[in-house]
Amino acid sequence: MTAADFSIILPEFVLALYAMVALLVAVYTGRDALTPALIWGTAGLFLVLAFWIGAAEPGARTAFGGMFVDDAFARFAKVAVLISAAAVLVMSKDYLIRRGLGRFEFPLLVALAVVGMMLMVSAGDLMSLYLGLELQSLALYIVAALRRDSARSSEAGLKYFVLGSLSSGLLLYGASLTYGYAGTTLFTGILSVVGEGVPLGLLFGLVFMLAGLAFKISAAPFHMWTPDVYEGSPTPVTAFFATAPKVAAMALIARLAFDAFGAIPGDWSQVIAALAVVSMFVGAIAAIGQRDIKRLMAYSSIAHMGFALVGLAAGTAAGVQSMLLYMVIYVAMNVGTFAFILSMERDGRPVADIVSLGQFHRNEPTKALAVLVLMFSLAGVPPFLGFFAKYAVLMAAVDAGMAWLAVAGVVSSVIGAFYYIRIVYLMYFGKEGAVEAPMVPVQWAMLMVSALVMLVGVVNLFGIEPLAALAADALVR
Repeated sequence: MTAADFSIILPEFVLALYAMVALLVAVYTGRDALTPALIWGTAGLFLVLAFWIGAAEPGARTAFGGMFVDDAFARFAKVAVLISAAAVLVMSKDYLIRRGLGRFEFPLLVALAVVGMMLMVSAGDLMSLYLGLELQSLALYIVAALRRDSARSSEAGLKYFVLGSLSSGLLLYGASLTYGYAGTTLFTGILSVVGEGVPLGLLFGLVFMLAGLAFKISAAPFHMWTPDVYEGSPTPVTAFFATAPKVAAMALIARLAFDAFGAIPGDWSQVIAALAVVSMFVGAIAAIGQRDIKRLMAYSSIAHMGFALVGLAAGTAAGVQSMLLYMVIYVAMNVGTFAFILSMERDGRPVADIVSLGQFHRNEPTKALAVLVLMFSLAGVPPFLGFFAKYAVLMAAVDAGMAWLAVAGVVSSVIGAFYYIRIVYLMYFGKEGAVEAPMVPVQWAMLMVSALVMLVGVVNLFGIEPLAALAADALVR
């Protein structure tokens, strides 16, 4: 490792070093009383690293012989991952403490998972891809079962672990096929082989790797873990699952598709388009019968990942840009939504039944209005920001000659709007429920800021559209 290599990977090194040192201190003191400080410290470090990475010099650099890539695309994805992880941590602190889950391991496992995500989006080699993915996954397996005295939480952790192992096996098998036919694990080396003609075994390797990665973003038909894990995991863990890991995994799929197989977009775009269609319709239809809001959000995430894949299936720079914008907007909507879900309780106990939201606007008109904005935005109703996110990915598909995919997206969006609007209906016109939503200032701020962004962000898409364009241009060369 040279000094230049070390300087490129320094943010990841700093975060990993912090997590290990903090873990040793917490273990040897044996005090969960450190949890609030660790949560604030970890979230603060995430924001510092996000500023550090975002302010880095433009241009692309590689480290470790091309195994690690630092370009505008990686930096954009890393900033989104870090900011969303920080938001989830701080809005979850009060919930964790009040519910007896304030263990020091949680923020440190989140930190290690984020290290894995940062490695994933900068992967330039199949080995670094797998190492980053497994570092993220191992940490997430543990936090899914954070509530050790709960059978449902233990079940969620076990299901995630078993099915995650299956997806890792698919990914490794695909990587071994790819290495066997390409003779290298470097993305640049694979790209040069693909450019000379595509062996059938190499295509099989790509399909297996895409199947393994589809599990990580909850894309159907590899979504079977998502509803049970979302429902059984503690709500702060569910909020984390729904945000940062989705961004990292989607960025990794884009990195693999364009950096290693960018010469044959016509082959892999068909696979991604099929995943997109199945995900959009499975998520839209299956969510209709859900009464638990966490399971509903699980199917919602499946549908939204389908829409993000629509942009990626276009195989163009505009498609990648629309996918990045979609993921950022999706994360912003989910942060606000889960800030509200974290606060839902009845007689001091958590509640997740959407029927209990009946007539919620009578006691909490401001919060009800914020949730209305978020639900309409998730449904893609204009003029809220979620509409522009869907419009961008659908137009990218049309411009790429995949109008049929855009039509499928519109149909699934209409179907999916039902369960979002049903929540609004219950809050304003349903039978009176008994849900309460006492919020600490951080949760209230997250809800209101997220809802406000869905309105104000229409003007300039947060000002991130030019940044997303730069990130897309860095990937699609």
